[in-house]
Amino acid sequence: MRKATLPMITLTVLALGCKMQPDDRSSAGTVSTPSSSSPVAAPAAGPASHVRVIHAPPDGDVAPLVHAELGRASAEGRQLVVYVGATWCEPCQRFHHAVERGELDATFPRLNLLEFDTDHDNERLATAGYVSQYIPLLALPSVDGTASGKQIEGGIKGGEVVGYLSSRLQQLLTPLP
Repeated sequence: MRKATLPMITLTVLALGCKMQPDDRSSAGTVSTPSSSSPVAAPAAGPASHVRVIHAPPDGDVAPLVHAELGRASAEGRQLVVYVGATWCEPCQRFHHAVERGELDATFPRLNLLEFDTDHDNERLATAGYVSQYIPLLALPSVDGTASGKQIEGGIKGGEVVGYLSSRLQQLLTPLP
């Protein structure tokens, strides 16, 4: 009995992510893939072949913000992903720090992450269709700036989260044949 229980405990620990409320942080990640612009904070200057994090302005409708940033990214030959995290979410923190340290630059050299905080932006994100049960949320926007429904949400806790989220993000960004 003890040998059979250990793999289940390991899988349970690896499947932990962050629920949308900071009080309940035990959840599994999921994948979901159903089928006039305001200014957005400029990305930090630096080489073109790295992940750029663009911090969304604290106010304003999300869809026009995303639409404007989508246009900028497209003009630069980059891809935009809407990223929603929270300061209290361990997988979000680990992913964010990996991006800051340049650990994902080789894998995603032309990626822009438009970053929102679920605790501050949840209501306005929902208005544009960016909803999830778990965070981090990485979502592809539609041309009009609303959510396309193609997204990944949730992660695992621990040291493997960056590889786990990177793998899932690669799948999200890879067009279907």
